[in-house]
Amino acid sequence: MIKNEIAHPKIVEQNEWLTARKTLLEHEKEYTRQRDRINAERRRLPMIKLEKDYTFEGSNGSVKLIDLFDGRTQLIIYHFMFAPEWEKGCMGCTGYVDALGALSMLSDRDTTFVLVSRAPLPKLEAYKTLKGWTVPWYSSFGSDFNYDFHVTLDENIAPIEYNYRDKAELERRNGSNVMQGESHGLSVFFRIGDDVFHTYSTYGRGVESLTDSYSLLDMTPYGRQEDFEDSPPGWPQQPTYG
Repeated sequence: MIKNEIAHPKIVEQNEWLTARKTLLEHEKEYTRQRDRINAERRRLPMIKLEKDYTFEGSNGSVKLIDLFDGRTQLIIYHFMFAPEWEKGCMGCTGYVDALGALSMLSDRDTTFVLVSRAPLPKLEAYKTLKGWTVPWYSSFGSDFNYDFHVTLDENIAPIEYNYRDKAELERRNGSNVMQGESHGLSVFFRIGDDVFHTYSTYGRGVESLTDSYSLLDMTPYGRQEDFEDSPPGWPQQPTYG
């Protein structure tokens, strides 16, 4: 008899538990196979050449989008919610950065990860110091970057769009209270010489689990660059876990 009973899973004998666990295991394996199929489809997503020359402010002064690659081929930007008038960053975005694991594998696989927010650089640097973070953080204050990538919503500047839904679609789903101001997301870019291309963006819950090197690499055109992946011919690959 269990005293002080609280809500809990059904209590069973070992054999019944093992049967249920094996059923769940098959579902977990199918989820993994489906995730691999989606990642393979993402690696085949076409990309768009960026014609606009965005400018950011970083710890070393004014830089262009291509400079954020730090000489690498792939760039992942987390759109961190921090409006110019705020004194602190969004708590959800703060939790995301706090949850980031070691990301050295990204640079080993020709990929750079940075944060971008619309708040002025001094606010970003003060908050970064407060939190003890080391990830590079850039200000897009004064540029169209946040509006063009639909993480700052202001229809006086650009038509409302979030997660690939326009204002009418958002209103049908959420009622008349359409989002305004800052939101979060993650975007991926690819560099060929001096040309920069946008390959992928995800928003909302599509971002919440992207906190380790493998899951972040899965969002990029080259993926994890391991030979178990279904990738197009010529994609860089090395032995899995090699």
